[in-house]
Amino acid sequence: MTQTLNGSEIAVPEKDSSSEADGVAKRLLRHWSLVPAVAIVALVLLWAIVPQLFTTFDPLAVDPASTLRPPSGEHWFGTDQLGRDLYSRVVYGARASLTGSAIAVAVGVAVGSLLGVIAGWFGGFSDNLVMRAIDVLLSIPGFLLAITIVVLLGFGVLQAGVAVGLTSAATFARLIRSEVLTARTSNYVEAATTSGASTFDILRRHVIPNSIAPTVSLITVQFGIAIIWIASLSFLGLGAQPPDPEWGRLVSDGRNYIATRGWLTLWPGLTVVVVVLATNHISHYFSRRVSS
Repeated sequence: MTQTLNGSEIAVPEKDSSSEADGVAKRLLRHWSLVPAVAIVALVLLWAIVPQLFTTFDPLAVDPASTLRPPSGEHWFGTDQLGRDLYSRVVYGARASLTGSAIAVAVGVAVGSLLGVIAGWFGGFSDNLVMRAIDVLLSIPGFLLAITIVVLLGFGVLQAGVAVGLTSAATFARLIRSEVLTARTSNYVEAATTSGASTFDILRRHVIPNSIAPTVSLITVQFGIAIIWIASLSFLGLGAQPPDPEWGRLVSDGRNYIATRGWLTLWPGLTVVVVVLATNHISHYFSRRVSS
């Protein structure tokens, strides 16, 4: 294949689609365990976005004639004490769990990035003030702090997500600060400063984009942690409120029947475990990519 450049034609090698496919296949084989992890996360995302594609049962529909039925061909995960299909409640519960976790990660990244950039770029008194505040936050047990914040904000998935996000902001702030300190002394920042670029433009175009990139693996880890914490807050009655389904809330609803109707806590609890393991495995892959 040829391409015209400055009036002359030059030969450009054609991309071999078969070699690209071979490269993708080799990467998948090398990281074969990543495939089921990605598939699990993709499935749960589809549960949250289009749950009606995976179940025909209404998660809120009460059926007194079908209470506490064991798993069967009709009710894959059995039914709860009100006769509601447990599988449909697990599927529809993904929306609340993932929404709360996404809010937590977004709040953590936003607040942590702001604090990290202020501390790393301006230094001096700002750095000392931010870092001392971060040290105080890190000295308090995270889940206890999340409970305190959600009690102040009120109960609900949104409030739980904000509470969990604020507790994780300190972790993001420390990482962002270290990246900003590295970027501040880089050649491209010095060149931008010499060219007369404003501080805002330097931060927006150079420092922040290069400082955020290494946090991808941490974001994935924090997403898995957020799922556990959102479920835990809902288990305690501080997150999703009945009758709305949420994984932690489902475990809480079934705990009184754990000795005789174990499936009420098994399936939602197992869902949390599997999803968190999948996200952690993906985060390990990203961390290896970044380190290499």
